[in-house]
Amino acid sequence: MAPKRIHDTLIVGAGFAGLGAAIKLRQAGVDDIVLVERADRVGGTWRDSVYPGVACDIPSLLYSFSFVKNPSWSRAYPAGAEICDHIEDMTDQFGLRPLIRFDTEVTGLSFDEACGVWTATTKQRKKFQARTAVLASGPLADHKLPGIRGIETYRGHKVHSAAWDEDYDFTGKRVAVIGTGASAVQIVPELVKTAQFVKVFQRTPGWVLPRLDVRVPDGVQALFAAAPATQNLARQALYWGHEAAAAALVWDTPVSRLVARLGRAHLHRQVSDPWLRRQLTPEFTPGCKRMLISSDYYPALQRDNCKLIDWPIATLSPVGIRTSDGVEHHLDAIVFATGYDVHLSGPPFPVTGLRGRSLQQEWATHAEAYKSVSAHGYPNLFFMTGPNSGPGHNSLLVYIEGQLDYVAAAITTILNDNLRYLDVRAEAQRRYNDRIQRRLTKTTWMSGCTSWYLTADGFNASMYPGFATQYLRQMRQFRFEDYTAVALDATPRVVTSTA
Repeated sequence: MAPKRIHDTLIVGAGFAGLGAAIKLRQAGVDDIVLVERADRVGGTWRDSVYPGVACDIPSLLYSFSFVKNPSWSRAYPAGAEICDHIEDMTDQFGLRPLIRFDTEVTGLSFDEACGVWTATTKQRKKFQARTAVLASGPLADHKLPGIRGIETYRGHKVHSAAWDEDYDFTGKRVAVIGTGASAVQIVPELVKTAQFVKVFQRTPGWVLPRLDVRVPDGVQALFAAAPATQNLARQALYWGHEAAAAALVWDTPVSRLVARLGRAHLHRQVSDPWLRRQLTPEFTPGCKRMLISSDYYPALQRDNCKLIDWPIATLSPVGIRTSDGVEHHLDAIVFATGYDVHLSGPPFPVTGLRGRSLQQEWATHAEAYKSVSAHGYPNLFFMTGPNSGPGHNSLLVYIEGQLDYVAAAITTILNDNLRYLDVRAEAQRRYNDRIQRRLTKTTWMSGCTSWYLTADGFNASMYPGFATQYLRQMRQFRFEDYTAVALDATPRVVTSTA
């Protein structure tokens, strides 16, 4: 189906980043926006994550945009459902629903150089065109089952933590949880309450710090609502506290050893058995993998109906899991808490730029972008949570907020100056990424452990090697001289091809 109009901006994804982009663009005077979302409601990862115990490991006051106040967070660390409610409220507060095309899944995005127009094709056979595009689908939008030998032979119930089966009753069941990362430490304490037994299959133990979660008193919520400046002060205090954590988590410093001691103290305080403590003690530098925040994971592992298994999995069998020690564990259900299919090579659909160049091919091994938002050869296209924009110590939404301001400045430059396209210069992108990769060599993420931050050959296209303050500082300035600008000779026409 041919598109009916050319919009000023197309946004892909209605999670925090996509909705934030729409808000910021509207505030900058861009009103002709279309936002496409493959699901039937907003929320992104938080909409899809409904496993028991799902919650954020960043304090609620930091896990929200500074320009969208929520004085009514009920807890210091928000549960997934409360975050979803906040996203729904944000959508209504800023009147974004008329912009959104729900149940619309993008299958391809291509740029017409002659007209300076991006065309999005969709699974529903609709097309959308715009002079500028924002990819806000996020790196954690998809998941997949791990490539474990024999997985297709298992006859019991299989469920991935990112696609939870709310209809399956775990009561009285023999359950395995594969994985001991951020989702597993939230799921296991809930499963042990109802299952007959839970076996947790661990490949590598992680650093766990206590979760200091408390209910936010009604009086504090009322104070935040009546005097927003007090909420801003509390947010700033949390921000700078997390910034200080970079000294321990981004680089290997004496403070890293302090974090390790805190982690070991938490382990010793909660786990009495020496052998179990040994099984749960990490051997890598804190920060090299994602830090885990939980006060009930260790107690859950010590319940009578829970057992930690650290023998490697040899294969899945029709009745359960066979480990390398020859033991076959008979199971009714297996929970795969094995993380997401992280899109380190770009979005999960083809993106075609100038002269037919393919983003997937160019990013197949080493993804890179200028300031994480612009890629040479893909003009008028902007990435949210793009390459090397991930935090290891602070809220992702702080980083996204910096990207939003930068993207709004770039898009308004294109529209106000009536440009056909604006393409970041190859040399500017190369200089930026050479500097990023040099700085990354000194970080904990490159200290030898294996994590989803790295590609198979050890390239880090995920994390930003510095303080959030540094990242935000670089995003404040839109450097027009780092781009090639091409003027628009005539009013854009409707383009029916996807070339």
